[in-house]
Amino acid sequence: MARYKVDITGINTNDLEVLNKEDTDKLFKRYHEGDVTAKEELINGNLRLVLSTLQRFNNTKFNMDDLFQVGVIGLIKAIENFDSTLGLRLSTYAVPLIIGEVKRYIRDNTEVRVSRSIKDLAYKIMRFQDEYQSLHGTMPTSEEIAKKLDIEEYEIAYALDSLKDPMSIFEPIYNDGGDTIYLSDQIADTKDLSSDKDMLISLRKALQKIKTREKEILISRFIVGKTQMEIADYMGISQAQVSRIEKSAIENVRKLIK
Repeated sequence: MARYKVDITGINTNDLEVLNKEDTDKLFKRYHEGDVTAKEELINGNLRLVLSTLQRFNNTKFNMDDLFQVGVIGLIKAIENFDSTLGLRLSTYAVPLIIGEVKRYIRDNTEVRVSRSIKDLAYKIMRFQDEYQSLHGTMPTSEEIAKKLDIEEYEIAYALDSLKDPMSIFEPIYNDGGDTIYLSDQIADTKDLSSDKDMLISLRKALQKIKTREKEILISRFIVGKTQMEIADYMGISQAQVSRIEKSAIENVRKLIK
């Protein structure tokens, strides 16, 4: 865990336990049966996940002790809402919630000043997204958000973008001694597939049929939004391996949805 080193006051990361999948499943069974101590064990057994996730925020101006506490809130929300029947690991579900909590904390404490009305709208949008996701297991569409909050769809992106820290698209994000990879090389395709119901149904079915590791990588890459390097660090494998698995997974999904 040395590469995930994060200094937190009063915590020796070497002493933190790490739960395997079998123990995690047993604890969730106890938790869902009403054993409140199981929840505490799940939290304590996943604190390293919070620390590893905080690695990406190491270069910020914010105190890591504070970010750790905020990250634990995200972990707790993940444990409270995790559905083991989805076939995902807790870590796959928890990391986006941990990151979301930390980013919200950073946005709330940023020096960038935005209009109070726009900021309030952004918080309403994020609150509705969280409530909707907890209830339905998926994020609401822009149309659903706009209808619920009685706003135009373009206002959603405008409000949320106002809380983001600006970053140059020429920001270098990776260099292995060869060609540098810039942010512009990693910009995602924002095409909205929500209108293609048949395609979404086919994709869901295909994801249930491919290998578990292939499924995890596709979800991490194209739903969570992680880079190949982030996935490689988390899984303890090389970026080249992630790339090969990703290509194989995409090819297998293509065959299944034809």
